[in-house]
Amino acid sequence: VTNQIFPVWTYSYLALLIPVFLITDYARYKPIIILQGLSFIVTWLLLLFARGVLAMQLMEFFYGMVTATEVAYYAYIYSVVSTEHYQRVTGYCRSITLVAATVAAVLGQLLVSLAHISYFYLNAMTLASLGLAFVCSLFLPMPQKSMFFHRKDAAEKPPGPDRAMEMFSPKEPGGHQEDTDPPSAGTGPRPEQPAGQPQPRPQPQALRVLVQLSKDLRECYSSRKLLYWSLWWALATAGFNQVINYIQVLWDFRAPSHSAA
Repeated sequence: VTNQIFPVWTYSYLALLIPVFLITDYARYKPIIILQGLSFIVTWLLLLFARGVLAMQLMEFFYGMVTATEVAYYAYIYSVVSTEHYQRVTGYCRSITLVAATVAAVLGQLLVSLAHISYFYLNAMTLASLGLAFVCSLFLPMPQKSMFFHRKDAAEKPPGPDRAMEMFSPKEPGGHQEDTDPPSAGTGPRPEQPAGQPQPRPQPQALRVLVQLSKDLRECYSSRKLLYWSLWWALATAGFNQVINYIQVLWDFRAPSHSAA
């Protein structure tokens, strides 16, 4: 259990996190939320009915998919609400997650301790709630914009650099607007195009996304407060995952799975 099963979740989560983050933005969140719901259901189906080390490793892989796609759940709400509501919806998402986890944990403990419900039925209740959540996710509205790939959909900008790139070039008197005005106006001095430098070709979308992502990272982490908060969040998440893994190993030591009927 310790050496062959639990590490699969850790390394699956690590390998899937960055690709899932980019795909989440490209797919505009909702498909990834649906994928998370499906991964949750597959995880609990394997946990309930599958047997053997290989099946449990597959279950840990799907659980790694669940935790990697969790970013879509927290990022989705920001694509469907206005900026002035960000703080409120953040509080709603975090509070409902923590309250639901607390209620589920207390209820599970009471059912096991007082009603002597087996773990199988607890997992069956969890599977039923996951199925309900998956059905609800199908009715979520599809966002029309995202942070990187679909930035132009919300505000129709001219086919040129993104808004962030325009913000970094106000000191140039002509800027990028002069580069994009001649083809749209049609009245500009045509001889300047062959005589001067050739007009730059538009960057591929993937390259523009990487450039925008690097600029956003540089701008965000230049703030010392945000850097400290990010380090605190990363260390807290790592510590939480360590505790969860330790608890699983401890439970298997106190009540070995091979002796559980």
